Amino acid sequence: MQMPAGAEVLQEPIVEALGREIVDGVLAPGDRLTLESLQARFGVSRTVMRDCMRVLESLRLVYPKRRLGLVVQEPRFWAPYDPRVIRWKLAGPGRERQYAELTELRIAVEPLAAAGAARRADAAAREHVLRLAADLRRWGEAGDLEAFLKVDIEFHRLLLTSSGNSMFAALGGVVEEVLTGRTRQGLMPFNPRREALEEHEAVARSVAAGDSAGAERHMQHLVDEVRAALEADLGDA
Repeated sequence: MQMPAGAEVLQEPIVEALGREIVDGVLAPGDRLTLESLQARFGVSRTVMRDCMRVLESLRLVYPKRRLGLVVQEPRFWAPYDPRVIRWKLAGPGRERQYAELTELRIAVEPLAAAGAARRADAAAREHVLRLAADLRRWGEAGDLEAFLKVDIEFHRLLLTSSGNSMFAALGGVVEEVLTGRTRQGLMPFNPRREALEEHEAVARSVAAGDSAGAERHMQHLVDEVRAALEADLGDA
């Protein structure tokens, strides 16, 4: 893969290529990466290559080692909540385990986030979540998965940010990646399940009405349904 030397816009595809290779195991833990060899491979300046490696280091995919340069890190040290790491893992050979872990995280967090949103969301957010649920019904029944995905991401992000819990709000990117990965990898039915559409609407109504117990209960049903559907889909893969 040869790229012209130049600007910082080159960093993203290089980080993407190396990140995927590390997560996929093409570059194994303990492998040494030198700026010289990577410069020759990608055809970029030392400055650009150094900046790329700083990004990978920030994701804890590589670490500096004296007299060796940068070394590929063991998976247990990777940044688990970074959306890029999640995206690479969902596209890689360990996607089943990553989906399972992310679904367990959603089960632990999203029902409480929905309950928090029912207690703390402002009037605009309560109205918005109802509109989003209606849009999910419309796009889901139409079988427009891309439009459905866009609204679904907004729906879940809104609940996380309206929960009043800053740590829940910070997980918006995580949920976005798992929703996107599920759709793009064909693990989402062409027409979303009727039960899922109904639970989205029930969550929205509960949040709008300030019913925290109902919001938590219906979101629990929704994420449990997601887990069951994913287990069935991945079991058939």
